Amino acid sequence: MAVVTGVVLSGVAAPAALAAPSADAVIAEVYGGGGNSGATLTNDFVELGNRGGTAFPLDGYSVQYLPGSASPTSTWQVTNLAGSVGAGARYLVAEGKGAGGTVALPTPDATGAIAMSATAGTVALVTGTGALTCKTAADCAADPRVKDLVGFGAATVREGNPTAATANGTSAARAASLADTDDNSADFTVGDPTPTNSKGETTGGGGDPGQPPVDAKIHDIQGITRISPFKDKKVGDVTGIVTAVRGFGSSRGFWITDPNPDSDPRTSEGLFVFTGSTTPAVAVGDAITASGTVKEFYPDAPATSNYQSLTELSSAQWTVGSHGNPQPAPTVITPDQVPDTLAPNAGGNIEPLPLEPAKYSLDFWESHESEIVSISDARVVGPSNDYDELYVTTKPQQNPTPRGGTVYLGYDKINTGVLKVQSIIPFDQQPFPKVNTGDVITGVTSGPVEYSSFGGYTLFASQLGAAKDNKLQKEVTRRQRPGELAVATYNVENLAPSDPDTKFAQLAHGIVDNLAAPDVVNLEEIQDNDGATNDGVVVADATLKKFTDAIVAAGGPSYQAREIDPVNDADGGQPGGNIRVGFLFNPARVSFVDRPGGSALSSVDVVKDHGQVHLTQSPGRVDPTNEAWTDSRKPLAGEFVFQGRTVFVIANHFNSKGGDQPTHGRYQPPTRSSEIQRQKQATVLQSFVGKLLTADPGANVVVAGDLNDYQFSPALAKLTSGGYLKDLISTLPAAERYSYVFEGQSQVLDHILASAALRGVDYDVVHINAEFADQASDHDPQIVRFRPSAGNRLADYGYDLLDYLDQLLGRTAPRK
Repeated sequence: MAVVTGVVLSGVAAPAALAAPSADAVIAEVYGGGGNSGATLTNDFVELGNRGGTAFPLDGYSVQYLPGSASPTSTWQVTNLAGSVGAGARYLVAEGKGAGGTVALPTPDATGAIAMSATAGTVALVTGTGALTCKTAADCAADPRVKDLVGFGAATVREGNPTAATANGTSAARAASLADTDDNSADFTVGDPTPTNSKGETTGGGGDPGQPPVDAKIHDIQGITRISPFKDKKVGDVTGIVTAVRGFGSSRGFWITDPNPDSDPRTSEGLFVFTGSTTPAVAVGDAITASGTVKEFYPDAPATSNYQSLTELSSAQWTVGSHGNPQPAPTVITPDQVPDTLAPNAGGNIEPLPLEPAKYSLDFWESHESEIVSISDARVVGPSNDYDELYVTTKPQQNPTPRGGTVYLGYDKINTGVLKVQSIIPFDQQPFPKVNTGDVITGVTSGPVEYSSFGGYTLFASQLGAAKDNKLQKEVTRRQRPGELAVATYNVENLAPSDPDTKFAQLAHGIVDNLAAPDVVNLEEIQDNDGATNDGVVVADATLKKFTDAIVAAGGPSYQAREIDPVNDADGGQPGGNIRVGFLFNPARVSFVDRPGGSALSSVDVVKDHGQVHLTQSPGRVDPTNEAWTDSRKPLAGEFVFQGRTVFVIANHFNSKGGDQPTHGRYQPPTRSSEIQRQKQATVLQSFVGKLLTADPGANVVVAGDLNDYQFSPALAKLTSGGYLKDLISTLPAAERYSYVFEGQSQVLDHILASAALRGVDYDVVHINAEFADQASDHDPQIVRFRPSAGNRLADYGYDLLDYLDQLLGRTAPRK
């Protein structure tokens, strides 16, 4: 059956010409005032950043500059690049040097001689080294060689609008998150220049060339806080035994441990020696004496980073005194060793605080930074991912789920036993295991431990145990009975027609086989017909048809669809993707009530006509112009009829947690700034539901979707206030309250909420994705089965009696 879409699209102005957004390497900062009057820095520079999860190779790339006015006679100037920019790291390109200024750039990763303007110009990151020829924003956007482009000041060529005006003493810098909305004015702010190279060195990096090194032991360098007392200073006579080597990737180096520790449990005896993209010529067991500059490495700009740092030795030189020395004994991690409390409630930055490793888990791991630790027979609580990472628990009795995970039940109940594991063993020697939650890494896994911005403290395994498959099975829920309506919610993770057929097939089998073909399915993250191509396309009929066809091919019903196309790039998500929520429904079991008028910007309302409550539009968006929904998906309300009874379903996808400080970062407790918008969204939605249930207190209402928040969050407290709705996840045993696994914590982002009129409610989270290495989506679907109220007790009693007879007789066909 063809997909029927309830789409009303208002006219949308054509967007400004934009270069395609980059998912990895982007321009992070541009500065053209180097050496000018009033400038501190002596050089202009361009800084690159990497939004991706793996290193981005720059060989064969270039950065290019065009003057701001871009006259017909202007030409692009080229600086060739080499090497790579690491995941989450920076890459510094030094450009023209002026006569003024007093401070040199940190050691650049590439050097050019372009004399950039301090006030206006365009910088492009280009695939290839041939000079560009485009002179307009549209022409440059159409050139496939342009990977990223920034117009600063009053630049003619730019993405969207140019950045604010720059000057001799100011640069234009992208936010620390490296977000790319294809609007330079939105993505960049003007402020003090902060050049950062691939080693994390900032202005003045490398220290004073004339500064003599200070002799120091490793525990002196590590100190009793997170920040070394020797930060940015040269040290010498640093002795230790090489315990592990990382000889691949963009962050190569080796770890050393002093075999003669001090007696202070706060000071680590391990240190990472950073060698950049050069594989160090050392071997495990070498005794070395090193010198270099002590650095605190952050994955982003140190001044604004939310993350913790790694103390390391940079620009190092060393001599090997002997080989084959015995290894210092590792710290064996036992279940009672890591404290149950995450961090001090400091109300700010914990970096200056003396470590208390016996009280706080973050302090415990920091006191062992770069030392070798070992774990044995560790249970997996977060499956292998595309970045060859997995999560284990060192505290197996800490909030276990029935399926082997560890459940997150409160802001003050972080599972401190969770530890990320990556491997530094070459893949050809030991491939990284593909494991699911509940599997076990048997035997001993050991290696140095460090802080990682992606997932907290990480064991970099130089010895990796074998994977034991505990045969975790994907769940299958029961089929709804004839008198039950089944409503599911499923985040299908940026589904677009360009996704492989295997993803569509896997999602379809999840709907048909694991969810038993629900009558109504709320979908989140349906992208438009050309996915994340930012060209103004917003319709998603091809996406939905490919999905419904896949469901039929999997043996499911011929679902119909209803949704409303958004305004282009107004609902967040991947630029150009135009993700939205929508409904699939099985017309053989349930009817959709189509009422015209729904559009991207029109608001659905509630009316009462001849004693019957209904929606003014179906489908219709809930207050879509309210500022609560800025850059976020708008709720979609639909009116259904099942066996003569009206059911209102509202699909949702609240704003993401982007911008929140990390749980394991340097600010404790972390600020959850994204909660503010979700509370506003919950207020708007709760008001609409309240209006509906005030008009008809017996209305059958289901509110479902990815609310991007926990059952204990302020947003859910607001949404359930007033007694209108019950959050069904809270009806499950505490250990089963999860639908998503993030950084090894099994947690709730997806919800189904129900009004009191729903009878015989049977709710289930169906675990088919989040716990598995093989995922069709990163979310697990949920389903609720219920008997809708008919509005009077006698009718409801009759329906209940019929449903009971159906169960006795084993009847499966729908009643008319």
